[in-house]
Amino acid sequence: MDTPATKSMVANCAAYGPDGRKVRDITLDEISDFLARPDGFVWVGLVEPDEPLLEKLQGEFTLHELAVEDAHSAHQRPKIESYGDSLFIVAQTAQMTDGNIAFGETHLFVGKRYLLSVRHGASQSYAPARRTCEQAPTHLALGTSYALYSILDFIVDNYLPIVQDFKQELQELEHDVFGDASNRDITRRLYDMQRELLTLKLAATPLQDILGQLVRLHPEVIRDEVRPYFRDVQDHVTRVSDAINSMREMLGAAMNVNLSLITVRQNDVVKRLAGWAALLAAPTLLASWYGMNFHHMPELDKPWAYPAIIGVTATVCVTLYVVLRRAKWL
Repeated sequence: MDTPATKSMVANCAAYGPDGRKVRDITLDEISDFLARPDGFVWVGLVEPDEPLLEKLQGEFTLHELAVEDAHSAHQRPKIESYGDSLFIVAQTAQMTDGNIAFGETHLFVGKRYLLSVRHGASQSYAPARRTCEQAPTHLALGTSYALYSILDFIVDNYLPIVQDFKQELQELEHDVFGDASNRDITRRLYDMQRELLTLKLAATPLQDILGQLVRLHPEVIRDEVRPYFRDVQDHVTRVSDAINSMREMLGAAMNVNLSLITVRQNDVVKRLAGWAALLAAPTLLASWYGMNFHHMPELDKPWAYPAIIGVTATVCVTLYVVLRRAKWL
């Protein structure tokens, strides 16, 4: 089973003793042999495994077929399901990629003596979380429930920089909205942010219920000593969810203000065009009279007629300009 293709899908496969210290890395075929021992647990991490690999681990850990089917197909909603003395948890992951949020999934199989994580899509490696646990063997001695806490905490901690980046970008967009740069591009970015935050909310909010169950229920897997840690992660998720809700409200207000300012600017342009049109209409009206083929026009015989008409036209234009300027139409 340890083919090159399989090795590329196995991020880690390690055995830990009852004292929380790492015994050694093991092969997939050694999992059932290690679980036959009276103590210790196995921590396995997979990255987009194929169906034969999942079937192999299903046999090693005696996983429920429905949970394995969900883990293989991916595109699952965040949830927690109990299968006898084991849990199946789906959590959505997120990370920033080229200024946008990329989402992925992590499927977790948790038993008394094993933890299997399956990553799909955009997701950072859980190696930092694993190393942190290994550096605190007294905590890892609490078993798979503490390892599960470390992964969920790692997932939630990756939400926080995204929220901070969006807060910073929202502040910059607010300055642009009230500046002269307000245009369709800002409206499009506000809409994109609102859409991405909605997706992030759909990823983070269900974790509150999942962590709430881990705090109160499932004594067959979750040890009481670890429940305060899950409560801390639940608090972090609540903070992230509250921040997302407040930013979505601010984005909605910013979008409305931006559209209102665009409308005001368009009205200003229309007013200016109307003002200049009025200024052009006055001399056009006066000059058009002389384009008519009248036989008897009194001005034709007067040497001062044309200067007088020009003066009247200039006076009318200046008067209109002053009036429109005071009305802020120009």
